Amino acid sequence: MTETKRDANAYLASEPIGRLLLKFSVPCVLSMLVSALYNIVDQIFIGQSVGYLGNAATNVVYPFTVAALALALLVGDGSAAKLSLSLGSGDKETSHKCIGNGILATVIIGLLLTVTGFLFTDQILRLFGVTEASYPYAREYMEVILLGIPFYIFASGMNAAIRADGSPAYSMFSTVIGAVLNLILDPVAIFVFHMGVRGAAIATVIGQVVSCFVTILYFRKPKSFRFSKASFLLDGRLLGQIGQLGISSFITQIAIVIVMSVSNNMIGLKGPQSIYGADIPLSVVGIVMKVFGIVIAFSVGIAVGGQPIAGYNYGAGNFKRVFDTYRHIIAANAVIGIIATLLFEFCPQVIVSLFGSESGLYNEYANMCFRIFLGGILLCCVQKASSIFLQSIGKPVKATVLSLSRDVVFLVPGVILLSMAFGVTGMLWAAPIADVFSLILTIILVSHEYKCLKRMEVRTHE
Repeated sequence: MTETKRDANAYLASEPIGRLLLKFSVPCVLSMLVSALYNIVDQIFIGQSVGYLGNAATNVVYPFTVAALALALLVGDGSAAKLSLSLGSGDKETSHKCIGNGILATVIIGLLLTVTGFLFTDQILRLFGVTEASYPYAREYMEVILLGIPFYIFASGMNAAIRADGSPAYSMFSTVIGAVLNLILDPVAIFVFHMGVRGAAIATVIGQVVSCFVTILYFRKPKSFRFSKASFLLDGRLLGQIGQLGISSFITQIAIVIVMSVSNNMIGLKGPQSIYGADIPLSVVGIVMKVFGIVIAFSVGIAVGGQPIAGYNYGAGNFKRVFDTYRHIIAANAVIGIIATLLFEFCPQVIVSLFGSESGLYNEYANMCFRIFLGGILLCCVQKASSIFLQSIGKPVKATVLSLSRDVVFLVPGVILLSMAFGVTGMLWAAPIADVFSLILTIILVSHEYKCLKRMEVRTHE
């Protein structure tokens, strides 16, 4: 890092941490919140018009779109990281090549995934737990969503490259414009033209196409590099490096796919044996996961906002300030977690009613799901934020272990075991139990890191 760059970032070592965290977190939270709302808008309008079978259908298709996002981030976040590294080292040749290769890779992946989706639609829907009653809605929804997959993958992946190129505002705009358009078109397609789940899917795809178009416009004149013919010659070695840098983001999203797939299939297996059937839990769990995503958008957005503060001070050897940053991040997450917990425990019906008025059994299971499944949301916020903190100070292994612990190591086995033993009501307890175990692991890993930083601080002042 040059002296000029150090001077430009020196304020990260001196300004009040609370003020810095607010400055960096707000754009991150807004961007992530828009993405989370993108996923939930369809559910609200479909629930109000089609009912819980429509929401069950979107819940079945949702893991497929998350898998598409995982592939987009594998390439996009990897390309963005490679761009930052090449710019920092003054390697202009690699900077334009990594983005050119990233663009080509997202286009190829998007087209291949769309073709695969059309060829194996029924198999994919069965894999993600479709029921006989929700199948017609799920197939109708997915057939349209597949058309938007190439645009979705390109916009989601290359958004990270725009941020890395020093244009976070443009990156956020390209996401927001699609989400706002979806919000406007959804009620028009569903309530004015009475197009049901197909209308919701069309509104989503139009938003994705517009976001993609806005993203493409940016690359006509990026800030830090210029394209040439060589930019778009696929380089296997470079693509491998991009994949390595983006693997963490990919794993995080694939973990969600695994959780949703296992949950949906266990509901399909055990639901018919309960008074709720399979379709009510399938619809409710999908809604709860989307609401969970909104809370996590706040949690992760704040933690991501703290990354440059913690990372800069760690590099500067200011270890006390590193953990002061962590304390501020956790304090903010605690506030969010407490508010969310109070809302889910005491006002779940207010949230449930947003997604349509259903039967007594539906409302009963939905209220129970919010109270139990999201009962440990405070602990989850702390765990998610801690994982990002560890990543920001250069501890990718610990960060990845912590990131996967809740969803893959604790939650998935819990869902399987508890649903087999106690059915679709018992499986709800898998989440708070996973939150407790992952918090214990968080305390162990963060405490160990704290001791290491204290020793480094002592050596620095000797």
